[in-house]
Amino acid sequence: MNTPELIHTRMKRLRLVSILEGTTLLLLIVVAVPLKHVAGMPLAVSIMGPIHGVAFLLYLSVVFRVVSMGGWNGLDIARMILAAFIPFGAFINAPFMRHKEAELARMANERTADHSAP
Repeated sequence: MNTPELIHTRMKRLRLVSILEGTTLLLLIVVAVPLKHVAGMPLAVSIMGPIHGVAFLLYLSVVFRVVSMGGWNGLDIARMILAAFIPFGAFINAPFMRHKEAELARMANERTADHSAP
């Protein structure tokens, strides 16, 4: 059963990994790609590309782990995945994740109260 503490832990991890993924995407797009095309330094993309790839896969794995706890509809899941493809998406999505955590915790508290009622 999902407790508010478990939900908080997993959502905190999701927020952290989301910021990591969003930051690596921005570094790739804003720093590495221009260095490759403007300054002729392809090494920047060769380094930043795989780092972002690992961050992206980690983000997706954490999203699927959190979603598997339940309480997510298809639109919420699509939003979480789509945010990984949009520059600044992780940062724009941060308030949504906090709101979702509160909603999931409330649902967990209601289930706990229902099970403990006589």
